[in-house]
Amino acid sequence: MRVLIVSDTHGRVDARIAALARECDSVVHGGDVGNAAVLDALGGKVLAVRGNNDSVDKWPAAQHDRLATLSLQAGLDLPGGRLVVVHGDRWPARGRHAALRCAYPAARAIVYGHSHRLQVDTDALPWVLNPGAAGRARTNGGPSCLVLQATAGSWQVLAQRHADGYREQL
Repeated sequence: MRVLIVSDTHGRVDARIAALARECDSVVHGGDVGNAAVLDALGGKVLAVRGNNDSVDKWPAAQHDRLATLSLQAGLDLPGGRLVVVHGDRWPARGRHAALRCAYPAARAIVYGHSHRLQVDTDALPWVLNPGAAGRARTNGGPSCLVLQATAGSWQVLAQRHADGYREQL
């Protein structure tokens, strides 16, 4: 199963990342979605959480029903384990990975956003994954995302940064 992992679109998703979503079985969004158009651009199989910028004062009034469907955390059962998704703003930057591991010890991997920085921490279980920013705001070198290939026997993470053609299997 291929899962596209994105975060921090802030109302705009890069077209190349939206195209990649169509090649994946599922899409996970780590918050700061920005509006319903982002969810629509990523396809019908999106599991998204609410970020600190996903609030009624920042989303169009006509889309508040869609905003209400976003929870603070979500989980996705995949072959080989559970993927937990949070935005990450509730944990301080210093020690965030350790705190997330303590908060969700039964997960195989934890996805978070908020920092806009691409990070793949597979040094311990659960893995801690931040896809960076998939929109236009504070992309730190270009919009980025992760693709998780999950089978019952193994998981692999592929990072992609689109401004400079960066693509690396981690």
